[in-house]
Amino acid sequence: MKRVLFLSGKGGTGKTSLAGAFASLMREKVLADCDVDAANLHLLLDPSVVAEGDYEGSSAAMRDARRCTACGRCREACRFQAIDEAFEIDPYLCEGCGACAYVCPEGAIALSPQVSGHWIQAETRLGPLASAELVPGEETSGKLVSHVKEKAQELAASKHIERVVVDGAPGIGCPVIASVTGVDVVILVTEPSLSGLHDLERALGVVRHFLVPAYLVINKADLSSELASQTRAFAKESALPVLGEIPFDPAVTRAMIAGRSVVEDGDGPANDAFRRIYERFKEAVKDG
Repeated sequence: MKRVLFLSGKGGTGKTSLAGAFASLMREKVLADCDVDAANLHLLLDPSVVAEGDYEGSSAAMRDARRCTACGRCREACRFQAIDEAFEIDPYLCEGCGACAYVCPEGAIALSPQVSGHWIQAETRLGPLASAELVPGEETSGKLVSHVKEKAQELAASKHIERVVVDGAPGIGCPVIASVTGVDVVILVTEPSLSGLHDLERALGVVRHFLVPAYLVINKADLSSELASQTRAFAKESALPVLGEIPFDPAVTRAMIAGRSVVEDGDGPANDAFRRIYERFKEAVKDG
């Protein structure tokens, strides 16, 4: 095992808390936060940034008014209605598809790279971290996730580290698909609720589409015994191994407020559950 990804079908299930616990317990690893829309793994790590930069993952059409003859072909080609009657291009409507530049007979339109995110590499007390944040409104989240994974692999190679702990995004969209690609194992985190069970089923479908081995952790399992039983039944029917269950424990929130993982802050039921889950995971994937 080299790259383990933490996913959840919905937000707020405790995915980052579990990733942080694994980061605390696992030896020699690189950390990657691939939830580029709302990165928060760094909140548990107190990172010190060592490198950062802008990510240009999108393009926008730019018009050279000196060369434009107002022939109107660009407006006809633009399906997003981003070009007005004065042939000015609205950057908020432009999708950067390049159709206008392709049909312009005067070469008056060109695509210009746009900053769509910001990436960082940092050192933390638990290991090197690669992370990024998407510019609000940008649609290149999947590409930015791939960039974060590349940065994590560069860090791992430079430091001769084999393991990478990846905190993924919730849902089943582009960030999740980009996160799953190329990992060795996925740990799905859910909660005992109807929405949690429904979204777990969808997330498992994405993971299995890419033929990646998956395991399940049920967080706050004691909040609804009935729904926890339904989740276990679904896991059994789906041949999805359950690594363990985590009880509701206010110590998790207290640790988060302190900027630490709960396994770093003393004893408690959640602490014990996290540690048991990690040991079962090591046994399951034969990672000593």
